[in-house]
Amino acid sequence: MLKFFSTIALVSTKNNILLLSTTPSSSSFSFSSSWGPSPIAKHYYPSFSFSKFFSTSTAFDKQSFTISYLINSCGFSPQTASNVSQTITLSNSQKPDSVIAFFTTHGFSYSQIRLILTRKPKLLLCKDPNKLLLPKFQFLLSKGASTSDIVRIVNANPKFFLRSLHDHIIPTYHFVRGFLKSDKQTITCINCYISESLRRIESNVKLLLDNGVSHSNIARLLHRRHNILCFHHLWNTVEELKQLGFNASTSPFSVAFLAKRTVNKAKWDHKVETFKKWSWSDQHILQAFKKQPSCMLLSVHKINAIMTFWVHHLGLDSLDLARAPGILKGSLEKTIIPRASVVQFLVSKGLRRKDASIYLPFVVSEKVFLKKFVNGFEEYSSDLLKLYEEKMNLADSRNGLQPGVNQVDQVLG
Repeated sequence: MLKFFSTIALVSTKNNILLLSTTPSSSSFSFSSSWGPSPIAKHYYPSFSFSKFFSTSTAFDKQSFTISYLINSCGFSPQTASNVSQTITLSNSQKPDSVIAFFTTHGFSYSQIRLILTRKPKLLLCKDPNKLLLPKFQFLLSKGASTSDIVRIVNANPKFFLRSLHDHIIPTYHFVRGFLKSDKQTITCINCYISESLRRIESNVKLLLDNGVSHSNIARLLHRRHNILCFHHLWNTVEELKQLGFNASTSPFSVAFLAKRTVNKAKWDHKVETFKKWSWSDQHILQAFKKQPSCMLLSVHKINAIMTFWVHHLGLDSLDLARAPGILKGSLEKTIIPRASVVQFLVSKGLRRKDASIYLPFVVSEKVFLKKFVNGFEEYSSDLLKLYEEKMNLADSRNGLQPGVNQVDQVLG
């Protein structure tokens, strides 16, 4: 039979110091929870008895019980339990047991329950989970959410269960859905708006609409950045983009808006310096941003990779990409390199006019590219298709790149 030696530990609280003593115990641990040992606890703790060290008040007794419950039934560490006991007080295990039981029967893992309760311990005070929590669960189910969707939403934002169903969750859901036109898409982003005031969201939307931003553009913003309507000072960004010549009713505006709102100054400046390293001036950067605002959403790594290939492997001018920044949107391995191989083949066979656009092959859709630059040359179409597919397949292969070999060099073969 496994035995434990008695140990003593001091746990500091806001107003007191608790003396925690563990007593010898058999291998079958005992827990304070009335519904038995909880597998929620990451580690099984021996039974704790709490001695009054500085106080014998009833409040102190309740705090001792709260800490004991949080450790033994929720898997909190002693220090976390002590901190949480400053925000909630448990008189008995009835309410918190019913809350934990609710979570376990609705698809939440024990580690997820512990994390949720650590972030929002007030959930343990819920009087009747079936009346207060279940209707919120059922509302999302009625909109097509799966149990795993709801688990994801609550994990991301446990405040979901603390908000009023009729005063906040339902109105917010329908407001956001009014732009996305889809329950599936609304469910994907609704957790971002649970913590926000509906009044602020409505105010931001009104500001955008009053400044000419179309409903479709707001929908695009929600697709790309779910919490975009929670941001402050949106008017400043709208005005800045208008002054740059962006039309608020067009799709480039939404991309530019996203870039301005999500790329912080340090990262923006870093990207500007990266472009300048490739001989772009401030005017070139502005020109590219106005033509293709997504260029400022690219990582510095991707910018450098495409520039390196364009300049050093193709021998072209970096300013070509300032004139046609849409090329930067494409995948280097799956778009630019395979298409460049086809174009180089055509040039080697004298099948490209000298005045042919160097940009077009890299910006058209794949369907148009195959029709115009592969199948359009009947004599060589099979060779061109084989070359194109080889480069595409090599890009897809995760194990095809040899250690120590530059990826661009190997894809070029």
